[in-house]
Amino acid sequence: MIKPWKRIRSQHAQSFRVFSIRTDTTISPRTGIEHDFYVIESRDWVNIIPLTDDYQVVMIRQYRHGSREVTLEIPGGLVDSGDTPKKAAARELLEETGYRAKKWTQIGVVNPNPALFNNRCYTFLAQDIKKMAAPTPDQTEDIEVVLIPLKKIPGLILKGEIDHAMVITAFTYYFLRYPEGLRKP
Repeated sequence: MIKPWKRIRSQHAQSFRVFSIRTDTTISPRTGIEHDFYVIESRDWVNIIPLTDDYQVVMIRQYRHGSREVTLEIPGGLVDSGDTPKKAAARELLEETGYRAKKWTQIGVVNPNPALFNNRCYTFLAQDIKKMAAPTPDQTEDIEVVLIPLKKIPGLILKGEIDHAMVITAFTYYFLRYPEGLRKP
């Protein structure tokens, strides 16, 4: 039977703006041997599927430094200290798109990569949305807001035009919970 590994020491190695790295020394319950593991500590994340009354998804295009590509994504970001995931989702939606939502539904929570990360990603469906302002991205973001028909999302994923794993996870939650979404106009 698989057992948790006993952590005998933990040391913070380096801290960056959006994450830090921790080294945990643990003992294998099977072999009794010590091993070092590196953990990326991050605040929790949120993803938002903002859906208009006529079944358009408010999405964003932005440049990503890791892949060095412009990606098609849903709004999202970090949960600030003291914020709830829902409050962070509302803030990110407004900042990145200029939209506000009256109806919020948490549709999923995942562990982005339990081998490396210690955080969770919360996915929200935002409905009864209205454009309230121009987007106000921070100085490290360039964002273009685009409306994509909901029924086109699976095809964009299959073609690789949407390839961000957390965005695909969010839409998986959506279509599993609301399979009728594929039949919307």
